[in-house]
Amino acid sequence: MHQKLFLGLDVSTTGAKALLINSLGHVVASATTPLTLSTPKPLWSEQDPYDWWAGMVNSIRQVWAQAGVEGTAVAGIGLTGQMHGLVLLGAAGDVLRPAILWNDGRTQTQCDKIRQLVGKRRLIQITGNDALTGFTAPKILWVRQHEPEIFAKTRHILLPKDYIRYRLTDDFAMDRAGGAGTLLFDLRSRTWSEEVRQALDIPAAWLPPTYEGPEVTGVVSQAAAEVTGLVAGTPVVGGGGDQAAQATGVGAVRPGVVALTLGTSGVVFATTDAPLVEPDGRLHAFCHTVPNHWHFMGVMLSAAGSLQWYRDTLAPGKDFDEVVAEATAVPPGSEGLFFLPYLSGERTPHPDPLARAAFVGLTLRHGRSHMTRAVLEGVAFGIKDSFTLIQNAGLGPIQQVRISGGGAKSPLWRQMMADVLGVELVTVNTTEGAAFGAALLASVGAGVHADVQSACEQMIQLTGSTKPGPNTAVYQQYYPRYRALYPALQHEFAAIAAVIGHQ
Repeated sequence: MHQKLFLGLDVSTTGAKALLINSLGHVVASATTPLTLSTPKPLWSEQDPYDWWAGMVNSIRQVWAQAGVEGTAVAGIGLTGQMHGLVLLGAAGDVLRPAILWNDGRTQTQCDKIRQLVGKRRLIQITGNDALTGFTAPKILWVRQHEPEIFAKTRHILLPKDYIRYRLTDDFAMDRAGGAGTLLFDLRSRTWSEEVRQALDIPAAWLPPTYEGPEVTGVVSQAAAEVTGLVAGTPVVGGGGDQAAQATGVGAVRPGVVALTLGTSGVVFATTDAPLVEPDGRLHAFCHTVPNHWHFMGVMLSAAGSLQWYRDTLAPGKDFDEVVAEATAVPPGSEGLFFLPYLSGERTPHPDPLARAAFVGLTLRHGRSHMTRAVLEGVAFGIKDSFTLIQNAGLGPIQQVRISGGGAKSPLWRQMMADVLGVELVTVNTTEGAAFGAALLASVGAGVHADVQSACEQMIQLTGSTKPGPNTAVYQQYYPRYRALYPALQHEFAAIAAVIGHQ
């Protein structure tokens, strides 16, 4: 085969995925090996890095079988995966303990300690983020405090996808989008922060060199080639964390184009050409996979997950299209019924694990169809919270929103989102998520495309458009009422948690 192919590798919490695309962005083959989480104690979430590697090798081998090609066809490899995890390796590159993942919640004490050592305002100014349990730095402090024998053996710190990189290339390296999610990065200089590192007393030698998303970090080793079927010497590029790679994969690589992922969680991703920071840390600010670009990110914990809960609880047995169709009979605003989508607490704009979901405004007039529409509208209002924060933090005008994820398949929900946000929503031809973005970055690193922007222009096409309609004015009246509900209930959420805790 003379056509050059590119391999995107994605290690998520649920699976190790290998995706093969060509230089035009067409998917040639895709395979995912399932992975499982370990929760040995409450709030803990871990995985074995050896399982990631075994799963990725299996997926790569499946891709060859599907496509009928060999590793000689691959011109470059890109990596992506779950952010913020902690992989600790010893001097020989051996895994010292299971990786502590992004959704692990054991480190609140360490987050408080980081704020004390660095200062909350200074921490946000340097890293672009407040100390949250999901990030890597508090996990390191937890290991030092609770597993000193492991800490003493540590010589290398990696993120999940960078362990795959190490097994592929024998090199310790990290992309800058992922590095920015560790809480140890200087957002402006796009490298490790000496101030934060020293304040937390983390050895500099443990932190790997960092690279831009399309930059080559190493090549496939002979040992890795033998087990994967790849060719030794194939270049491996930096890639990016899952959300940055996902945004790259839908073409959100310049200011004004925003990526909205409407999956179980909801993510709003806005590219910036300067290292902007939300002063209170209510938005995440990270480096992008695109060199000399950054991004804001707002995360809503229960987006399409709210609809799934609603369907499973109040309309069991119905498919999602059938459930959503009920909402068409109800006017915008659900006749004064609101839904707060805080089923799992919330992250943006309210970093509150105690927040709870609620229907507010129920009357005898309301039926299940009203509740259905209220859930859809509540998620849209919650997404607008992130948009509002992003716009108030200094981002220029939003020209276009590229929507993806399972929730984006619903025309009604797309229209509702366009009306609430007041912007055009477009869909694109790429549906493979972060792995596609990683493969696209590999095409740039291999020299097939000049830069990330031009690669996106050639590999990504718009497939549909949803513009704001007449309901926009109605939602402008309802949104302030939605915004007022969390502050009114915040103290009660905490009080409810205290009552439960004392039972």
